[in-house]
Amino acid sequence: MANASQVLDALGDPTRRAVFQRLRGGPRSVTQISRGMQVSRPAVSQHLRVLKDARLVSDRAEGTRRLYAIDARGVEALRTWLDAFWDTALTRFKEAAEIEAKKGALR
Repeated sequence: MANASQVLDALGDPTRRAVFQRLRGGPRSVTQISRGMQVSRPAVSQHLRVLKDARLVSDRAEGTRRLYAIDARGVEALRTWLDAFWDTALTRFKEAAEIEAKKGALR
């Protein structure tokens, strides 16, 4: 599984987030991803390498080009990390609600 810290680091860069978001619509080549961006194709390739190392994207050969797509392993690592915060918040909410219910029963 991917490392949540590595995923967060990879998504910390605004250009990498933009590259990652462009893959939401499905697999794309570097040329397709870089179209309309303020960075060069080689720069997009470097950003894709970081995203791939974080397991946020995967690639596959199709003829003479590589297609990049979102990799669920990195997304799952981030989701698991965020769910831990949500679980903690829900537990605290439940405890607070139980305390309030006990106060109401004592009145």
